[in-house]
Amino acid sequence: MKADIHPNYRPVVFKDTSSDFAFLCRSTASSKETITWEDGNEYPLIKLDVSSKSHPFFTGKQSMADTTGKIDKFRQRYGISK
Repeated sequence: MKADIHPNYRPVVFKDTSSDFAFLCRSTASSKETITWEDGNEYPLIKLDVSSKSHPFFTGKQSMADTTGKIDKFRQRYGISK
């Protein structure tokens, strides 16, 4: 194997800001922010907007849009017939 061509994997904490859920895993992502984890060690912190704890698909709070009503309103507004 060639030396110095592989990325530097290290433990990083990813935190979902919308659900206050955090997890520790290995990553090459870098950050200037740090956080003290449950084991007492300090790790780089990467903030996320969405994770499996806040995404509607995983939480089961997915809402279906009423597309038929919107289509009918659009057709009425612009005089488009079917």
